[in-house]
Amino acid sequence: MIKIKEKFDYIKLFKEILGTLLGAFIMAAGTSLLLLPNQLSSGGIAGLATIFYYLFNIPMGTTILAFNIPLFAFAGIKMGKLFFIKSMIGTISFSIFIDILDKFPVLTEDRFLACIYGGVIIGLGTAIILKANSSTGGSDLISYITRLYKPNLRSSNIIILIDVFIVTLNMIFFKEIEIGLYSAIAIYIMGKIIDIVFEGVYFTKLIFIVSEKNEKIAANIGKSIGRGTTGLYGKGMYTNKEKMVLMCAASRGDVAKVKNIAREIDPKSFIIITNSREVVGLGFKRD
Repeated sequence: MIKIKEKFDYIKLFKEILGTLLGAFIMAAGTSLLLLPNQLSSGGIAGLATIFYYLFNIPMGTTILAFNIPLFAFAGIKMGKLFFIKSMIGTISFSIFIDILDKFPVLTEDRFLACIYGGVIIGLGTAIILKANSSTGGSDLISYITRLYKPNLRSSNIIILIDVFIVTLNMIFFKEIEIGLYSAIAIYIMGKIIDIVFEGVYFTKLIFIVSEKNEKIAANIGKSIGRGTTGLYGKGMYTNKEKMVLMCAASRGDVAKVKNIAREIDPKSFIIITNSREVVGLGFKRD
C-alpha cells in the first residue's frame, strides 16, 4: 500500500509567523512605552531585564535575548523544529522592537495608567503569539514547556505564577512597594486579556425549568427565540415524583425571553438560572 505524503500547510505557517511578529510588536509597545519607563514589570524575563536596564544600562532587548538562550536550547529539543523557529522569530523580533521603541517618547508617566494599559496591550500581544502556536521566550515559553507535561493547566495561570516571583524581585531591587502593587495589577490584567482572546467574551446562561407543561414551554422557546431545549429526567425528593427538567443555554439577551415564556405558560414553574463558563455548538461558539 502506497502512503500519500501529506502536503505541508505553508499558508498556515505564514499566518503564524505574521501573528508572531504582530504579537511581538504589540508586546514591545506595551513594555517600552508604558511599563519600562515607569519601572513596572510584566514579569518573566522582561522583569529581570528591567532590573538590568536600570542597574547596568543594558538595552532591555539584549538582556531578554541572552536570558532566553537556555530556554530555547531546551524547547528546541522538546517541542519540535517549527515551534523552535517561530519562537526564535518571536523572541528576536520582540527584543529588536523593544530596543527600537525605547527611543520613542513614553505614553504616560502615571504608573496607574501605565499598569492598566500596559497590562491590556501586553496581554493582547501575548495572546496573539500563543494563538499562533509560538512564543517570545520567558514566561510564555516556560508555560508551553509546562503544558507539554501538564496539558490541563491554563497558560495564563502558569505565566502569572512565574511573573509574581519576578515582580517580587523588582520590588526588592527598586525598594518600592508601589512597583510591586502596580505590576501585580498589570499582570492580572494580562492574564484576563489572554483568557478573553482565547475563550472570548461570552455572556451565556444556563436555564433549568421545572414545570408540568414542559412540552409546551420547550415548543414556544424554539418557536419564539430559536433556542433548543433538552429534557432531563429528574425526581423531586420532597414529593417523591418523577419530573422532567428542561435545560436551555441562552445568551444574555434571551434570558428574560425564556423566563417570560415559562412564566406565561406556567406561572408556577420553577426556574434556575446559572452562569455558563463556555458553550460550544450550534447557535453558540464554534471550535
